[in-house]
Amino acid sequence: MKTALVISFLCAALGVACATAAQEGPAPATKKPKLAFVTNCVAEFWTIATFGVEAAKKDFDVDATVLMPPKNTVTEQKQFLEDLLAKGVDGIALSPIDPGNMTALLDKVGQSTLLITHDSDAPKSKRLCYVGMDNYAAGRMCGKLIVEATQPGPIVLLVGNLDQDNSRRRRQGIIDELFGRTNDPTRFDPQGAKLKEAGWEIRATFTDQTDRVKGKAAAQDALARWTDLVCMVGLFEYEPPLILDAVKSANRLGKVAMVAFDENPVTLQGILDGQIHGTVVQNPYDYGYRSLELLSKLVRAKDAAARTALLPKDGFLDVPARMIRKADAEAFWKDLKQKTGKK
Repeated sequence: MKTALVISFLCAALGVACATAAQEGPAPATKKPKLAFVTNCVAEFWTIATFGVEAAKKDFDVDATVLMPPKNTVTEQKQFLEDLLAKGVDGIALSPIDPGNMTALLDKVGQSTLLITHDSDAPKSKRLCYVGMDNYAAGRMCGKLIVEATQPGPIVLLVGNLDQDNSRRRRQGIIDELFGRTNDPTRFDPQGAKLKEAGWEIRATFTDQTDRVKGKAAAQDALARWTDLVCMVGLFEYEPPLILDAVKSANRLGKVAMVAFDENPVTLQGILDGQIHGTVVQNPYDYGYRSLELLSKLVRAKDAAARTALLPKDGFLDVPARMIRKADAEAFWKDLKQKTGKK
């Protein structure tokens, strides 16, 4: 006690603030927190998320950097994370490209700063929380849209990659919904497996590694190889427009149904025009906003117990997915434009 009084006296004499050794846990942050929002690629989806980040910066008085890996590689994300740690950021929100092979790295990051995931989770890592939708449930929603759009038959899926947690779960949700299976988010049908049941067939799952040229070529190839396709599905934001363009070029509008993920403007216009049946949308604006909101509160928490109280008990901060069809598209798009300041 005497030591604490002496320290307090010296601090007062020097005109500086200090904490006694008896204080439990880290002191609340007094400076403006430095945060980072790291995506898994460059896309319109993440541009929308950036508007949420900018709004959160003002509302929660934080500094924040948005980083997008242009080539969608783990190497780029690793460099981002190392640079951010060197700069001493207070918290990072990350959409990991390959969580299975990034666990050790993410654990290291989590030991040095506050780490949460968004959009795509890394459930085996020591991240504090995942912010986003249930991707398996969203996949099942997409399966429902496919059933609405067409009769059973062969379909083709297009996705950036199957390393990410979100892409694997979306694809599996679609398959399980079409095949009438019970819910099991841990199930995984290999990419090359023969998948045919209840009249439906997953003819192929093409991965394009977020390369738009490769993605469009895959869509064109599928249409050229198979004349019996009943539906094509794009699981990442940039892919449905590629599929739509390919279907138009092949003169297959009205013959091949299309179902989408996310809210690319071309996708939404395609829904309004009756060319795309529907899309499963996330809420990238809220991904940006709520990730920074949570990190800002965690940084300013007075101790470990206060931080724990801020986290959802199951480590999942749900931002629910929605199905958008023609009847919903105009109102949804209007709200999106208002949030992003677009006309």
